[in-house]
Amino acid sequence: MIGIIDYDAGNIKSVEKALNFLGQKTIVSRDPEILRHADKLILPGVGSFGNAMKNLQDFDLIPFIRESVAKETPFLGICLGLQLLFESSEESPGVEGLGILGGEILKIPSAEGLKIPHMGWNSIKLQNHGKLFRGIPDNTHVYFVHSYYLKAKEPEIVKATAEYSACIHASVEKNSVFACQFHPEKSSKYGLKILANFANLDEEDR
Repeated sequence: MIGIIDYDAGNIKSVEKALNFLGQKTIVSRDPEILRHADKLILPGVGSFGNAMKNLQDFDLIPFIRESVAKETPFLGICLGLQLLFESSEESPGVEGLGILGGEILKIPSAEGLKIPHMGWNSIKLQNHGKLFRGIPDNTHVYFVHSYYLKAKEPEIVKATAEYSACIHASVEKNSVFACQFHPEKSSKYGLKILANFANLDEEDR
């Protein structure tokens, strides 16, 4: 069963619907006692980094997330959920992220002919043999909606990049933690394949 963490940051229904389409049993909750019954966890989200961290704190979900990662429960952050796994964001100066992974979230720089937020389909370049990308062709197009992007500290954890005014670290994996800046649940058949790859992770993959 896959637990979807509800912290009032949106984008939950589309993730739940995609997983149900794949035949996965899901549970949506903000209650750690309920979420502990899940085999895997997803932290979705759209919106402000600062508000999201406040919600996680208000709902007392931060200790649960840290505990789950320490126990190596497979954990997937999507969009804002990816950003929250890191240390800080230019969107919310002074607000600490979860700090589970090393890196910072930066504002996408302005560039002629490019709109911010970065909204729409963009190809990704695969690298470092990401487990989420098994069976996914290089230069696959996926769907992005964001104004801030990840610059990870550890190059080896970056499994996919995208070019949009900057080199965006579009997906990362480290131990049992996985994350995508793009929205796999909105990225057609290959997005569903990415979610299926996460759902089908077993102990040998951790």
